[in-house]
Amino acid sequence: MRVGMAGIGRMGAAIAERVLGHGHEVTVWNRSPGKTESLQSMGARVVDTPAALTAASDVVMTLLTHRAAVEAVYAGPDGLLHGPLEGRIFLEMSTVRPDTHLALAARARAGGAAYLDCPVGGTVTPAREGRLLALVGGAPADLERVRPLLVQLTRRIEHLGDVGAGARMKLAMNLMMQVCWQSFGEAMALCAPLGLDAHRLVDVFSYASGAPPGLAHRLGSIADALEGTDITPVNFNVDSVRKDMSTMVEEARAMGIEIPLAQRALELFDAASAEGRGDEDCAMLPVRWMQRAQGITQS
Repeated sequence: MRVGMAGIGRMGAAIAERVLGHGHEVTVWNRSPGKTESLQSMGARVVDTPAALTAASDVVMTLLTHRAAVEAVYAGPDGLLHGPLEGRIFLEMSTVRPDTHLALAARARAGGAAYLDCPVGGTVTPAREGRLLALVGGAPADLERVRPLLVQLTRRIEHLGDVGAGARMKLAMNLMMQVCWQSFGEAMALCAPLGLDAHRLVDVFSYASGAPPGLAHRLGSIADALEGTDITPVNFNVDSVRKDMSTMVEEARAMGIEIPLAQRALELFDAASAEGRGDEDCAMLPVRWMQRAQGITQS
């Protein structure tokens, strides 16, 4: 299968590596060409424009930072939608609001292409290992066309409805995890006076019924960070959390509903970024809260 990938960040690169490993013909494009060099050394072809990526691919996968980037890469000058569209299928994997997908899907279909929104659950390591969760919105027949590819990338594929449905579920699922970073930090802060060894503390928390699997997998790194070791490599940084949370709040407002817990968590993440921690792994958020509590209890 000829597969294109636009957006070679940490996740995009990991997914492209996985696709290459399964023997597909892979073409890549990125706004900063330097990020494509490692994939090129693995056999990927690099093109100069998104339109050229469409021309070289049967399936075009995109994983971009935010709505403005998605719209620019698809609809801007030399964008994906300016390439030959007939018979192509776009698999848009970014975390954006459903209305972004609806608008792009209409333009893709008008040119004879198919479009699925397919944000994924998981970080860089699951991407390399083919253990992502695919949250798909779009026509069932279009999903069947790319299912063989998605099976190679994921541990589970959930078809949730029409275009935009995958995006809505991804926002909801991310909200649970991202609010959890703050709640775990506050829970640890209550334990600051105990003076427990960091690894013992997180081990006790691993038995908490309210700890989601995503948090449980990071407890060791959090304990190391409490002892002064930076969390590396960065899987998902604080500023990416802020972007996703802002998108959730925008979607809730558009729906006319309130999500006050998410709004307050976003304010706290904004404060962490203002302290210069935007590029740190998001698992540093509970560490930051615990460190603040330790400073107060030890003073």
